[in-house]
Amino acid sequence: MAIAPSIPTQQDTLRLRSATWARRQPLAALGFFFLAVFVLGGLLAPWIAPANPAAIDLLHRLQGPSASHWCGTDELGRDTLSRLLWGARLSLAVSVSVVSISLALGLAIGGLAGYRGGWIDNLLTIFAMNTFLALPGILLAIAFAAFLGPGFQNLVLALAIGGWAGYARLVRAQVLAVKEREYVEAARALGASGPRIFFRHILPNMMQPLMVQAAIGMGGVILAEATLSFLGLGIPAPAPSWGSMLNDSRSHLFDSPHLVLFPALAMALAVLSFNFLGDALRDYLDPHTRIQMGL
Repeated sequence: MAIAPSIPTQQDTLRLRSATWARRQPLAALGFFFLAVFVLGGLLAPWIAPANPAAIDLLHRLQGPSASHWCGTDELGRDTLSRLLWGARLSLAVSVSVVSISLALGLAIGGLAGYRGGWIDNLLTIFAMNTFLALPGILLAIAFAAFLGPGFQNLVLALAIGGWAGYARLVRAQVLAVKEREYVEAARALGASGPRIFFRHILPNMMQPLMVQAAIGMGGVILAEATLSFLGLGIPAPAPSWGSMLNDSRSHLFDSPHLVLFPALAMALAVLSFNFLGDALRDYLDPHTRIQMGL
């Protein structure tokens, strides 16, 4: 008696596609792994950190990695691993906040400029976007952070002010390309309002590049936050930050290199993870690339 072949379930199909994707894009799979470690470490820092990140223990200062302190201690005897975990929490909160605000501003300003056109487009593009794009974003962030002073809200605001113009330019270009499509013209001919056309027909069809840009932008925000913290313009002490950890370890570069190695390695892996995520999203959201990969 012949046995009928079993029909693969949805979970089997998803597992097969995930295995195929991981085999054909090993760097993206590695990036997802480190990103999961980064996110989980930041979210679970209050529960998995082995010690209080601000607890000072001068009797055990500048210790190397050991069984009691996996990543050693800093010049004040604080546990480096705990500070790395809480620093990941801070970097995650800052990057999500900055990208969300920048993307919202970019959607509002770039969408209005691209959809309305005319003098509104010229005003927003020439006098707003180009003015902010003419200066490096990190210099704008340093200037606004120095003016506003240290603090979480001021840091997020300074980075968002320096980063919204790139999203606005991308949104404007996507709106100009999408608003002339046939389905948009059909909706306009049927009497659909401008906001309905934008949110129902234009916005869903330009989300692919925005998601990729947001994923890559998260890594850029982590570097920018570390830069401002390194310069003393980020979150004030004793809050742990990867940038401030690097600043504090400058004088111990040769006698305690682990103080520089671990924060720099954590920062590099986090930025690489977001870059790999952006590349993976670009390939997965592109129908032609997905077909070529057999997904």
